[in-house]
Amino acid sequence: MTDTTPTLLAEGISRTYGSGDAAVRACRDVAVQVFPGQLVVVRGPSGSGKTTLLNCLGGLDRPDSGQVWLDGRELTALREDDRIQLRQTEIGFIFQSFGLIPVLSAAENVEVPLRLVKTAGSERAERVAELLGTVGLERHHHQRPAELSGGQQQRVGVARALANRPKLLIADEPTGQLDSGTAASVMDLISGLVRQSNVAAVVSTHDPLLVARADVVLELHDGAVVERLTGQQSLAEHGDAGSVIGAADVPPAR
Repeated sequence: MTDTTPTLLAEGISRTYGSGDAAVRACRDVAVQVFPGQLVVVRGPSGSGKTTLLNCLGGLDRPDSGQVWLDGRELTALREDDRIQLRQTEIGFIFQSFGLIPVLSAAENVEVPLRLVKTAGSERAERVAELLGTVGLERHHHQRPAELSGGQQQRVGVARALANRPKLLIADEPTGQLDSGTAASVMDLISGLVRQSNVAAVVSTHDPLLVARADVVLELHDGAVVERLTGQQSLAEHGDAGSVIGAADVPPAR
């Protein structure tokens, strides 16, 4: 894989729910490509098809038509068990609702993906410590989600998503439940780690201030991409460029 070859390539992605007069075309012939170390933001109003598109790109749902390739492998052609295996090893997911297991500590939540692929215990412990340090939670290993702030919980979610060193990171409204200041710091963290880890990332949002970190912005309306811009172009056209969040400040990977 080189920086001139896309990690993720999707062509002609279409997805319809229901049939007849009740049919909803959630995605309409969408094309996406994402390169290593690149952050692509999908933005648009609620109901525009952002989550459906991300689910298709991440192998959580099958499009009715079109193909998705991840690192040269056609994801849409795989059997369900092979897609599950690929999701466990090659794709990291960050959720709006954090998705942490309440009875597990921060460290144990980050460890879950490593256990699923049967990583050795000593290697798990080393990787968990490294990731919690990277996201600034060195002193929170033993705290459970209820003992953490929303921003801290999402940082645990980011660490968990990166546990198996995925090639693709999918984040669906990762700052949707955070206040604006915390949201800015979490988005800075994600964008910084995308560059540091050289992972391809697709993030959905409807917040115009979060697109400042994007390399590419896809404007999605009624399931179709209506515009492709850089993050700064999108801010200039659709947002308040004077209130862009500050530069990324991410602790170095250890």
